[in-house]
Amino acid sequence: MEPDLESPLRAHAGSARQEWKHPSDHWLRGFVLDNRASLGTLAVFIVMMAVFMVANPTVFTTWYLYSSVLTTLPVALFVVVPLVFVVTCGEIDLSFPATMGFASWVFALVVQAGYDPFLGIAAALVTGMLLGFLVGSLVVYGGLSSLIATLGMNFLLRGLIQIINEGKSMSLTSLSNSWAYKIFSSQVYGIPVQIFWAIAFVVLSAMLYNRHRFGAQVRVVGDNPDSAQQMGIDVKRVRVKVFVFVGIGAAIAGTFSVMINFTWWPTAGDGYLLPVLASVFVGGTPTWGGIGTVVGGAIGAVTVSFIQTGVVAAGLSGFYVQFFNGLIIILSLLGHKWNQARYR
Repeated sequence: MEPDLESPLRAHAGSARQEWKHPSDHWLRGFVLDNRASLGTLAVFIVMMAVFMVANPTVFTTWYLYSSVLTTLPVALFVVVPLVFVVTCGEIDLSFPATMGFASWVFALVVQAGYDPFLGIAAALVTGMLLGFLVGSLVVYGGLSSLIATLGMNFLLRGLIQIINEGKSMSLTSLSNSWAYKIFSSQVYGIPVQIFWAIAFVVLSAMLYNRHRFGAQVRVVGDNPDSAQQMGIDVKRVRVKVFVFVGIGAAIAGTFSVMINFTWWPTAGDGYLLPVLASVFVGGTPTWGGIGTVVGGAIGAVTVSFIQTGVVAAGLSGFYVQFFNGLIIILSLLGHKWNQARYR
């Protein structure tokens, strides 16, 4: 009797048909795995907004609520995104609130002196770059801990602002008639223009982080500085650059905050320290360096920005804001811990 050779072949073909999957399934799986931190943050945001919507549907279906959040959200985004680079590099920067205040102070001085606001914006950016370079040099070349050095610089710069200005603010009502205000801080069909600039900043930064050589260098340096050095990467230069980037972002944020309020305050930037740091970690960038997510940080900033507005709009008193801040942060970190294994 001849052996039946076709049976094994049919069985093999059947198993092959069962194992074969459509290419779109592999793409979807890869997309979810690559962006699981951002998707996890987005899930937290959706659940939070659903709770707020159920609590007070009348308020959360009106555009005024979202317009108010979109007005101030860009200020946080301009700082959250560069901080993702710093944390990925294995460092931390706590000096950005004072950098916001100092750079916006320079902007206010230029505008108050009667010069074009565009010149003030350029002066603020240069100031932010110089302050970022100073902070980075203290950490990298001075050999200081980034936590202590940046915290000390935050107090130093804030104290200098207060000493010179003696706690006095500066009113800049002339900004409302300038082209700078119309381009950067007006409204188009009821939508604050600054949110479009912030989105562009997030997109370009995400491309820089994920598609550019600098982003790859930041991740390698944060993961293993010794290996990065052996690969020919100038580790010290990369570390200084991320602090300079934070200085630039803080300068932009400070300038936008002045143009939104037409007033510069000596305490400008002070209220952003904890919310911005929370946004970075809620967004899925871990504390140990080497990995991070710009898009996740941006979603984290949106989540944190909606907490205060949502809690009050839901009918609760302002005393619940800190409670919900802590709750969202802890739940997000637990979710990221479960969803994303730590690795170096």
